[in-house]
Amino acid sequence: MSFLNVRSVNKNFGSNAVVKGFNLAVERGEFISFLGPSGCGKTTVLRMIAGFETPSSGTITIDGADVTNLPPNKRKIGMVFQAYALFPNLDVFGNVAFGLKVAGVPKPEIESRVAEMLKLIGLPHLADRYPYQLSGGQQQRVALARALAPKPQVLLLDEPLSALDAKIRVSLREEIRAIQLDLGITTVFVTHDQEEALSISDRVVVMNAGNIDQLGRPHDIYNKPATRFVASFVGQLNNIEGTVVDPTTKTVSIDGQPIIVPNLPANTAVGSSSMLTLRPEVLSVGPRDGNDITLAGTISDVTFLGSVIRLRVSLGKNVVSLDTFNDQRTAPPTRGEPVTISLAGKDLLALQH
Repeated sequence: MSFLNVRSVNKNFGSNAVVKGFNLAVERGEFISFLGPSGCGKTTVLRMIAGFETPSSGTITIDGADVTNLPPNKRKIGMVFQAYALFPNLDVFGNVAFGLKVAGVPKPEIESRVAEMLKLIGLPHLADRYPYQLSGGQQQRVALARALAPKPQVLLLDEPLSALDAKIRVSLREEIRAIQLDLGITTVFVTHDQEEALSISDRVVVMNAGNIDQLGRPHDIYNKPATRFVASFVGQLNNIEGTVVDPTTKTVSIDGQPIIVPNLPANTAVGSSSMLTLRPEVLSVGPRDGNDITLAGTISDVTFLGSVIRLRVSLGKNVVSLDTFNDQRTAPPTRGEPVTISLAGKDLLALQH
């Protein structure tokens, strides 16, 4: 049996259904991320696991125990909030020790556990500082230590990095993952940042309008999206509209250029429109080993991004984006320049919904 189970959970606020038939089984020690746009229900699910919201229906169990109707302080949950939520009148030591004191842990044990947590987050030298004396990254580390100090069964993180600048976000998410692996704690992480979710998770739950659109490993979520929403939300995506020429041979015309689409559904009709998708990184300027499709186009835009150059290529009514590495010895293409791009037919996705 999985360690954390969310079974057939629904949540309504009045007549508004914000979570619909949510099912998730999380293994002990697993790192799961909820990924999706604002309003998709990911934070509501997290709050139900934490006990801050009660499901309209369904059950939540942790290590075999039904916690659906238990208050937060009875669930052995550690929670890290987006806005840190540190106590301004307590120093770092006091903040980390707070949950232990509430639980009646003896003073010597509190001192030992707080020292252990501050060492874990790399801030033992700041034990006597107050929150206003800390940077944003340091405050979030303290919030993490406070959540972990009582040795919770499950760690919940509600967009904990969104208030930090980009460089600190990358550093801190790596630290969170390293700490999670070191402790082996079951963790649920909520984010709207796809890079965060893909980089540190064992599995990712992509949510859309209160439902799970796809659940899987980061590699599969990105490379094998199950729905058009997942394909468009996770990563950059090119959408190409074609016309089906021959379903039996899976031939599709892209702006008058016939190609073979191995993933074209067998039930498509001759002359019907087919929306194909592909990632920018599978496209190449000129031939490349393994690419069996070539398309002629014209450079419509060139954007210099430092290590890469992003090209927009017009095929006619369709325009696709691709990235090429910056080579200081070679001048980048120019607008209006004719170009041939190539790709592997297996990388074209024909998504049905």
